[in-house]
Amino acid sequence: MLTRITIFCLAILFALQTRAMDASLSYATFNAQGQPFVELYLHVIGQSVAFAQADVVNNQASIEVMVLFKKGEEIVKFDKYNLQSPLTKTLVNFVDQKRYALPNGEYSIEVVLTDLNQTGNVKKWNQAISLDYSTEKLEQSDIQLLGNFKESEPIAGFTKNGYYLETLPFSFYNKKTERLSFYNEIYNADKAIGDDFLVRYFIDEVGNNDSRTTVKLGNKKRKAESVNVILLQMDIKSLPSGNYYLTVEVRNRNGELLSSKEVFFQRSNPYMEVVALENAEIDKEFVKDLTEKELIYGLKAISMKVADKNTEILNVILKERKPNAMRTFLFAHFAGMNPNNPKAAYDRYIEVANAVDNTFKSGLGYGFETDRGVIFMKYGKPNNRVVVDTEPAAPPYEIWVYEEFPWTSQNHVKFLFYNPSLAGGHFQLLHSTARNEISNRQWEVELYSDAPQDFDGNGTFESTTVSDNFLRQARRLWEDM
Repeated sequence: MLTRITIFCLAILFALQTRAMDASLSYATFNAQGQPFVELYLHVIGQSVAFAQADVVNNQASIEVMVLFKKGEEIVKFDKYNLQSPLTKTLVNFVDQKRYALPNGEYSIEVVLTDLNQTGNVKKWNQAISLDYSTEKLEQSDIQLLGNFKESEPIAGFTKNGYYLETLPFSFYNKKTERLSFYNEIYNADKAIGDDFLVRYFIDEVGNNDSRTTVKLGNKKRKAESVNVILLQMDIKSLPSGNYYLTVEVRNRNGELLSSKEVFFQRSNPYMEVVALENAEIDKEFVKDLTEKELIYGLKAISMKVADKNTEILNVILKERKPNAMRTFLFAHFAGMNPNNPKAAYDRYIEVANAVDNTFKSGLGYGFETDRGVIFMKYGKPNNRVVVDTEPAAPPYEIWVYEEFPWTSQNHVKFLFYNPSLAGGHFQLLHSTARNEISNRQWEVELYSDAPQDFDGNGTFESTTVSDNFLRQARRLWEDM
């Protein structure tokens, strides 16, 4: 008989708890011997799709990819295929790259990704593109930002001019990245220039009102050829978090601009941000009187409210625990909530955090760090809450209902927590109908994992419900609330 712990481990292994599909879809256009083509780059985050059992040891994700190229309403190219992750024992990200030859013209690309292991988990993408490559005039391909590159034998779809090129997912450089790598092709320089020329490449930081300031600059001299391959790197260790453009220009000997391409990217560099926070002056603000313990408590309490772009910064601050950086970050957060009286905003929030901490204590960190505490701090008090702790066929569980849920523009959103370890207060989020939160199609099977003989369907990995009886009321409560 499968125990509750065994079922719980299998559920994690095969990723039955998934979030909305998180995938990066981008493209670049090139010209190969007079034939324009589009390269489409896909990068799927493994934790955002469902993995199904592939064999006794491994599991695998499977995504249906549908690609349409349109001119107006006319479909000029169509492709549909299944993209599968590697066979794996754990969740892994996976990539794909396709090339589509097209004549010059104006097109729209429509891409639909469908998770074949999770109904309703779909990602859609639409983009207008233009192909206008000449056989005589100076031209540039789009710029391809790279996560990695190396010399390589030809690999279908992933190599160009003797290099394996791995496209950068999400056009995003994280805190571990020290160098920006990019690929660009320049066409017809031998005909259009006929002489040595200059490749000028630079990074502009995007400021207020979309203003730009050049922060990095490089130059390379090139001999004119029919195709000039540009594969370069730039040092970005000192580049702070923010929005940027990389521009690649072609200039003649006299410095005249002949051609230019640019691409947008984002950078996260929390260490640089922490240095700036540590040097800020806030001697006259309320945070100057907070102890280190109070600062850590406050920062942990706001962690689920911090915008994604600041999450890494907060993690570094909590790791390094530099007092002034902690004070500055905490003050900036509450000054953003109430510029006229940040202390009042802080006091009100900490009062709620204290109440949540006391209510949901589990012995593992603060109460607002538990699953129930996190949901409460993120979304507030539920409109309805049912607690079930005397049902013999299941561990203690709770169902929360939010009638209005403006964070995702939903109504009547539900959360189900349970305590499989039976440890005091250690409830885990098992299932939710909220977008971007855990959605577990087998929540009922996992909740009643001590009764595998009553699973409906053809076994543990296919069953999503449990046979109804008077000892199992979770499904009825879930549907009735």
